[in-house]
Amino acid sequence: MKNNFNKEISVSVVLVALLLFILDPFDMVMPSMAQMTALVFAVAAFGIFASFILRETAGDEREGAHRMFAGRVAFLSGASVLILGIVVQGIFDKIDTWLVAALVVMVIGKVSARLYSEKNL
Repeated sequence: MKNNFNKEISVSVVLVALLLFILDPFDMVMPSMAQMTALVFAVAAFGIFASFILRETAGDEREGAHRMFAGRVAFLSGASVLILGIVVQGIFDKIDTWLVAALVVMVIGKVSARLYSEKNL
C-alpha cells in the first residue's frame, strides 16, 4: 500500500510540474513542438494519476474515511479555484466558458456518483 502511495505522489508531482511548464511561468516563449510534447506528457501523466485513483480501495473503515476526506478536500479545492476564477473574470472581463463548464462537470459528477452509490452500493 505504501508503495502505491509513493507512486501516486510521484505521478502527481510530475503532472503538476508538466502543467506548470505548459503555463510557461518564466515567460519563456516555448516553441510549439516543445509545448505539444509537454501537453502529450501531461495527458499521459494525468492518465496514470487517474488509474491510481480508480484502482484505490479502502482496507478498513479508517482508510475509507481518510479517502473520503481527501476526496472532499480535492473537490472543494478545485471548485473554489474555479469559483474564484469565475468571479475574477466576471469582475474584470468576460467569463471563460471553460471555467463554468469545468465547475458544472464537477458538480454533476459529484451528484451522479452520490446517487449511484446510494442506489447501487
